[in-house]
Amino acid sequence: MGSPASGVTVRPDVRLETAPMSPVSCETCGAAVEARKSSWEQTSIQWHAADTERCLERRAAMPPRIEGTLFTGCASLRQALSRAVDRGELPVLVDDED
Repeated sequence: MGSPASGVTVRPDVRLETAPMSPVSCETCGAAVEARKSSWEQTSIQWHAADTERCLERRAAMPPRIEGTLFTGCASLRQALSRAVDRGELPVLVDDED
């Protein structure tokens, strides 16, 4: 089952070494995240603990007393990510529009 003895080779994940995440701050609330765009459609976001509390849309969507509330994303942060791409601060790793 995938052990070295079976001849299966596991490739190390070096994506963060070859294309590290970039800092992006929301222009509305100042929440800072680390982001990486693998393509125009796919964005990976790493939230910092303090910034999950700072995000106004996240707080509104996830009241602390309601368990299982789904947070589908922050429109203000999406705009900040888009602007970061436009300014060249957040590179898109695979450009499928060429």
